[in-house]
Amino acid sequence: SGWSGGAAAGAQGRLGVLREALADVLPAVLEVDQTLAEFAARLRVAKARLAAAVAHADAGGLLVDRAGGVRPDPARPRPAARVGPAVAQVSTELRGALALADAADREAAGRLAELATAAAVGWVSAPPAGCPAPGAGPAEVSRWWAGLTPAERRWLVRHEPARVGCLDGLPVAARDQANRLLLAGWREELADRRRGLLRPLPAGPLDLARLARLAHAEAALRGLDALGERLAAPEPPRAYLLGLDPGGDGRAVVALGNPDRAGAVLTYVPGMTADLADAPGELGRAARVLDRCGALAPATEAAAVLWLDYDAPDALPQATRSGPAEAAGPALHRFQEGLRASHEGPPARQTVLGHSYGSLVVGAAARDHGLSADALVFVGSPGVGVDHAGELRTAPGQVWAATAPDDVIRLARPPDALARRAVLAGTPLGPLAGALDAHELWFGHDPADPGFGGRRFPSGRYGHTGYWDPGNPALDGMARIVLGR
Repeated sequence: SGWSGGAAAGAQGRLGVLREALADVLPAVLEVDQTLAEFAARLRVAKARLAAAVAHADAGGLLVDRAGGVRPDPARPRPAARVGPAVAQVSTELRGALALADAADREAAGRLAELATAAAVGWVSAPPAGCPAPGAGPAEVSRWWAGLTPAERRWLVRHEPARVGCLDGLPVAARDQANRLLLAGWREELADRRRGLLRPLPAGPLDLARLARLAHAEAALRGLDALGERLAAPEPPRAYLLGLDPGGDGRAVVALGNPDRAGAVLTYVPGMTADLADAPGELGRAARVLDRCGALAPATEAAAVLWLDYDAPDALPQATRSGPAEAAGPALHRFQEGLRASHEGPPARQTVLGHSYGSLVVGAAARDHGLSADALVFVGSPGVGVDHAGELRTAPGQVWAATAPDDVIRLARPPDALARRAVLAGTPLGPLAGALDAHELWFGHDPADPGFGGRRFPSGRYGHTGYWDPGNPALDGMARIVLGR
C-alpha cells in the first residue's frame, strides 16, 4: 500500500494476471483431487472383492497363485464334481475384482491425461452458447451439460459457481468444485454478520434478541468451519459439497463418497432444529450408516448424503405444523431426480431416510411429488402425512420404520385424540378411546405400526436421538436397507 509509481502499477497488473490464471486453474486442481480420491475408493472396493474371492478359495480347499490362477489344494482333496464349479466361481470373482481395478486405473489415467492436455491449450474457453431454460428439469439439465466441452464446463464452474453449485442434474463433481470455490465467501458473509452483531450496544435495556442472533451466528460459523475441516480432510470417504446457504438458519447438502459412482446411495433428512450449526453432527449420523454399509458389504461402493436444504422448525410449536415439510417437498423431489439424472452406469439403489420431523418431509414429498427412491425409511417419526404406506408411491415392501421403545415421539398424539381422552377420562369408554388412538400420531398413522402397511426393523432403548448409536440394532437395520439386504 505504500508503493506507488510506474513499477508499482506494472507489478499490480502482473499480479492481477497471475491471480486470474491461478483462479482459472483451481477447478482443475479440484478435479485432480476428485479423480484420485475416486480412484482410491474404487481400488478399495476391488481389494475387498479380491479378498472375498481369496477367502472363498480357502474355504473351498483351493489355492490362488500370484498370477491369479486357481487350482485344488493337494493337501485338502475334494470330490472332482465339486472342485470344477468351485474353481470356476473363484476364477470369476477374481476376474471381476481385477477388471474393476483395471477399469478404475484406465478411467483415472484418462481423466488426468485430459487435464494434462488442457494445461497446454487452456483450462477454460469462452462461455457456452446456450443454457437450460428456466425451470428445466434435472434430466434436461443433465443433457445440456453432457453437450458441453470440458473447457466450457470449467468456464461455468470458474465464472458462475453459484449457478452450477445448486443445479440438480449436474454431476456431483462439478457441483462440488463450484461450491468449494464459494466456501470462503460464505464464511466471510457469516463473519460479517457476526462482526455487525458485536458492535457496541447502545445504553438501555439489554437487547436479548440481538444476543440470540449473535449466538446463532457464532454457532453457524463454527458449523461452517467444521464442515470446511471435513471437506479438507484427506481420509476417506471424500466429502462433496453439493449445496450451502448461510442465510437464515443456514442450509447444507453434503455427500460422503460420490453418489454418481456408488451402487447404493442414502439421502438423510434430519428433523426439528437442524440448521447449519448442526450440519457437522448430522453428517456424522450419515457417516455412521455408511461405515456400517462398509462393514457389512466392503465390496459394495456406497455413498451417503446429508440433505439439509429446508427450513426445519426451530422449536416444538413450529414442529406441530406440516407447512415446513410440505414447502420442502419440491426441492427434495428435484434433488432425488437429479441424483438419478447424473448417476453413471447402472442405476443405484436410492434410499431416502427421514428422522423425526424429517420423516414428515420425506413422507410429504413422496405423497405430493413422488420420490425417485427404491426405499423409504422413517426413524423416530411423528407420522409421515399419510395413513398407509401405499400412499407414498413407493415399491411395495420398501417402506421401513423403527421407533425406539423409549422414544418420546410416541407421545405425539393428534389434538383430536387428546381431546377424546380428556372428555372420556374417568368414564367406562376411557380405555376404549385409548385403544382406538394407540397408533395415531400427530401427523398420521404410526409408520412403525404393522397396520401402516410398511415393514419394521428393531431399535434398542436409545431414546429419540440414539438410532445411530453403536450397538443399537437400528444402525444395522438402516445399513441393510441401504444395501438392499
